[in-house]
Amino acid sequence: MSDSVVTTTDDLDVRLEKHRVELTGYCYRMLGSSFEAEDAVQDTMVRAWRNYEKFEGRSSLRSWLYRIATNVCLDMLSAGNKRARPVDLSDSTPLAQAALSPRADNTWLEPMPDARVLPTVADPAEAAVAKESVRLAFMAALQQLPPKQRAVLILREVLAWRANEVAELLDTSVASVNSALQRARATLAERDDKAADAAVSDPLDEEQQKLLERYVAAFEGYDMAALTALLHEDAIMTMPPFDLWLTGHDDITGFMTTIGSACEGSRLIPVQVNGLPGFAQYKPDPEAGGYAPWAVQILEISDGGLTGFHFFLDTKRWFPLFDLPLHLEAESDQVEEGA
Repeated sequence: MSDSVVTTTDDLDVRLEKHRVELTGYCYRMLGSSFEAEDAVQDTMVRAWRNYEKFEGRSSLRSWLYRIATNVCLDMLSAGNKRARPVDLSDSTPLAQAALSPRADNTWLEPMPDARVLPTVADPAEAAVAKESVRLAFMAALQQLPPKQRAVLILREVLAWRANEVAELLDTSVASVNSALQRARATLAERDDKAADAAVSDPLDEEQQKLLERYVAAFEGYDMAALTALLHEDAIMTMPPFDLWLTGHDDITGFMTTIGSACEGSRLIPVQVNGLPGFAQYKPDPEAGGYAPWAVQILEISDGGLTGFHFFLDTKRWFPLFDLPLHLEAESDQVEEGA
């Protein structure tokens, strides 16, 4: 937690920027929204600039920034909206009843590039905890907690702050922090979420890398038999902003060959997203030629197979976030990997 105090404002900009990625990760876990997290961090930086003269070095600059960011997030959460995945809002839909019904953007838990929320750390164990804490299942569980419990859990369990440090940040007692942490842990323990068991090595082990290679070959070749062989029997597929979600390889592949048949011939570009392997999906563009952006995919892996894959379809928002082009020429053989 140590962080020397800035003695002049000349280097304040640099010192603030040093904390941007970790603050974005914190705000993202609090808010469940990529864009709201970045707005919250920007607001935090502005408040820090305006109030720096009042910062007297009684705590580290880092601690002070987290205090500001926490207050910003708690203010933003006062409306009570809880972002979620489709699986959190309804039962799965049989293929025969599948219909694409969108919900408002602020309904959904949003994807986030790893590079924007995961600072580079030397400790592999610390890096693993950070990645696990931005995976969709954990993020969805966080959104079920009251805002202050959420802050306590993140600060204590993810960022490894001491109880007295969290108490000071929240202007409360150590006993209150410990009680909030206990309640938050109990709430998370009650959730029966198979996706929370997703086991992804960092970096990917050889078996997982081969699984992804087989997935790319199956998806780009639109080979449903090969794709079925990679999916667990109870695998799920979601497609925000639509509330529809499917379970089981028969319904998933059935959807892909009927309602989703326009995805045949797609290309996949690897991205690192939410601590998991993912792909930017471009599907054939019959009007302009080449390929048009269609989805950011996030894959969940467990026991040698795919337990879930999630398609985030609002590409005008997501692809710029990942520094991905909004069109691929047909002759392009590769594109720079997204952030």
